[in-house]
Amino acid sequence: MKQFYRRSIMNNALKLLAIVGMPGAGKSVAANFFRSQGIPVLRFGDQTDIGLKESGLALTEENERTYREQLRLELGMAAMAIKIEPRILAASKTSDMVVLDGLYSWEEYVYLKEKFPNIKLLCIWAPPSFRYERLAVRPVRPLALSQARERDIAEIEHLNKAGPIAIADSCFVNDGDEASFLNKLSAFYKTFA
Repeated sequence: MKQFYRRSIMNNALKLLAIVGMPGAGKSVAANFFRSQGIPVLRFGDQTDIGLKESGLALTEENERTYREQLRLELGMAAMAIKIEPRILAASKTSDMVVLDGLYSWEEYVYLKEKFPNIKLLCIWAPPSFRYERLAVRPVRPLALSQARERDIAEIEHLNKAGPIAIADSCFVNDGDEASFLNKLSAFYKTFA
């Protein structure tokens, strides 16, 4: 009981910030900003890489999709949150603030909100036209316009992504240059940290 009480107090004191948004909005830029401030940043997508490595499978689009789908079949739509929780607890031992990059589903949010009541959601939003342009030229896994639109629809319909975006505690529009976006993040960080 004492261990649970101590962990519960620790979870309530932790400043947990989850970055949400659609592909190409600027979540990675935001995560890199917080990382540059010395804050631990945990990426939800890393679990797929970890799982494939543990299984001895190559990092391919097909293996990644199969792994994610299988994990969600086994653990439900909160699977990635369940898997990232031990990493959050480990990071909280050395930092009073942890940033999560890429929370997707409503179920992930509900799961983490129960474990970490002070979790806050930061939505990064950009118009689809801006996002699709960014996705087309990004160096890692670029997407054609049709692929980007299909991904939006799939994430909304199959990953329950809209809920966390809709109830975000803070939202930044990222439709300008990177410098102005970083200025917004810097001002936010001063009030949040």
